[in-house]
Amino acid sequence: MPRVNKAIELLEQDQPVYLNIHYDIPEDHPFEAGVELARSWADLIDVDMERRPFDVRLLAAFMRGLRAGGPTASGHPTPAVYVTLPIDGSSEAVIRANSWLIWQVLDTGVHGLMLCGAEDPGAVRAYVEAARYPFNRTGVGNGLGEGRRGRSGYDIAAGIWDIPQDEYIYQADIWPLNPQGEIMLGLKLENKRALENAQVVASIPGIAFAEWGPGDMSWSLGLERAPRDPLPPQLAQARERIFAACRANNVVFLEGIKPEELCPMIDAGVRIFCGRGIQQVMEAGRAYTKRMMP
Repeated sequence: MPRVNKAIELLEQDQPVYLNIHYDIPEDHPFEAGVELARSWADLIDVDMERRPFDVRLLAAFMRGLRAGGPTASGHPTPAVYVTLPIDGSSEAVIRANSWLIWQVLDTGVHGLMLCGAEDPGAVRAYVEAARYPFNRTGVGNGLGEGRRGRSGYDIAAGIWDIPQDEYIYQADIWPLNPQGEIMLGLKLENKRALENAQVVASIPGIAFAEWGPGDMSWSLGLERAPRDPLPPQLAQARERIFAACRANNVVFLEGIKPEELCPMIDAGVRIFCGRGIQQVMEAGRAYTKRMMP
């Protein structure tokens, strides 16, 4: 197992990652749900705490269940997990005031975070800094300040990752800024302000992946009901602008697609996929990219 984070390992091989999006941890049996999902079809799991209650105890029990049910078929301790946070990137002040959410979530042993409404460059820098320990110096002074994650809490996370605590504190840095890091930070560029700032926001060191959020983008652009086949010109232009910002800054693009779009979107450069029916066609995608990892 070269890496703890299966999604990063696949992306380093230029292989698509298949995502179980908006997963809702069941309140009455979080540990058992983790055990069951440990052998998931998904390479990456998005635990939704943006629209669901922010409950770190529930998340911690779920992560313990994943670990108990593991390893995955690929030999990783758990599938990779990121949490969609219930805060937005509207200002640096919002992130600084709510950094405690970032710290508590990371201490459960997850492998990444998603920041919604990532429209302000200062907010995105604060987000990256909050996820790092201060002694991890790559990028500090070159677009980033030093990390602000504190010393306590990593014993639990190290256990989930199945590594010693003194290794966790170094491996729990952000990828790809630190090539040895195991944590992925994502952004939703999902409103007209994020669209305007997409190039600047995507260029901030430490961002691994991003999506464009067509639903929220539709409303932000004044489209209450926006058809998807085809996209209205406003939305098509927004998507292309954000995808171009990601390509220019080596940020992985995440997109929800229809099964018949999978191979064309692989060719176009999308590398994290979700959507209705993805589970049924991912074997064809794996064959198309000659993927060896289970």
